Amino acid sequence: MSLYRRALPQLSSRLFLTDGGLETTLVFHQQIDLPYFAAFDLLKTDVGYQRIKAYYRKYAAIAQNNGLGFVLESPTWRASRDWGEKLGYDAGSLAQANRKAINLLTEIRGELAGYDSPLVISGCLGPRGDGYQPGHTMTIEEAEAYHRVQIAVFSDTEADMVSAMTLNYVEEAIGICRAARAHDMPVVISFTVETDGRLPTGQNLGDAIETVDRETGNTPIYYMINCAHPTHFEQAIARGETWVQRVHSVRANASQCSHAELDAATELDAGNPDELGQQYRALMGKMPNLRILGGCCGTDHRHIEAIVHQCHPGTAAITGTK
Repeated sequence: MSLYRRALPQLSSRLFLTDGGLETTLVFHQQIDLPYFAAFDLLKTDVGYQRIKAYYRKYAAIAQNNGLGFVLESPTWRASRDWGEKLGYDAGSLAQANRKAINLLTEIRGELAGYDSPLVISGCLGPRGDGYQPGHTMTIEEAEAYHRVQIAVFSDTEADMVSAMTLNYVEEAIGICRAARAHDMPVVISFTVETDGRLPTGQNLGDAIETVDRETGNTPIYYMINCAHPTHFEQAIARGETWVQRVHSVRANASQCSHAELDAATELDAGNPDELGQQYRALMGKMPNLRILGGCCGTDHRHIEAIVHQCHPGTAAITGTK
């Protein structure tokens, strides 16, 4: 049974954290070969399982030690059919990997049960295609059918919700919403944008959010922006349009580089953690419902600590590590 599926605590005014850039941490900081950026593949060995677990523990400890809630986002961004097949997974072994990912997060929540701050478990979905380029786009019906399989697995676990990250066109987002609604799972939709604040398709971010809300009857519990630097979308939100109120979470990149530049990069651009923290504080002044803060490509615990320091008054960003 899930703990918060019927009453998600991050929908209150309380500040929540989530983790940083899992895949870039594994590849660049821990020198792990990660084909297709598929972190879930590490769960098949005990060493890999413990490595992923240690990663989440570090971030959860930062939140708990600072009295903040935390969203545990599963390492399953690439754990859908097409990507799984590239790694040799069939339907059965892929479903098992998704369940194992949620079980790992459940273990962490159990270990930290003595803390007062809530830990929410989210089953993470990624795009069927490349997160940076739309490529072959699906119809709404195709997207619903494709993502329904992974969402169905999450619905039978202790996952409290699902989050669809790095989406770059609305039809896939709408299909995911329909699949989540069919399985009675709360869903978060996260779009990524280019340096001009628009989706890779060229669509305005606000238009995308309003379209998904209109076509799904406001199914997403909230929206997120991920895999883009704050400077990429600050002008889009500065206009203060109504859709900005639907964005409750940001998981920004450390780097100001474009997606094309990041794709071609052979070294990690970790940016400036303190500057990123200041930019998050500025975002909170423009986004009235922004309360779930984390990172994406290039970010690690240093960036999350800096965000806590800037965005959580009265804290010194106490870490869970030495």
